[in-house]
Amino acid sequence: MAKENKDNTKKQSGHNEELDKLQRRLDMLDRRLDDIDSMISAVIERVMSQGVNLQLSCPNCGKNVEVSLIGVKKPGI
Repeated sequence: MAKENKDNTKKQSGHNEELDKLQRRLDMLDRRLDDIDSMISAVIERVMSQGVNLQLSCPNCGKNVEVSLIGVKKPGI
């Protein structure tokens, strides 16, 4: 009977360690998603206030392509 209790305790501690590891990984993912959200929000705010020009080279033909992003934001808002 005591041996069964020890085995159950070992199994439970193993499950707790796995749950703790999973919780840490989920927390890391949550922080990364928050960081990505912050970066995207900053880019959107800049585009809405002043615009952004992107110059890219086409990987197939090598021609330069210019993309302009212009937002409509009323001054003072």
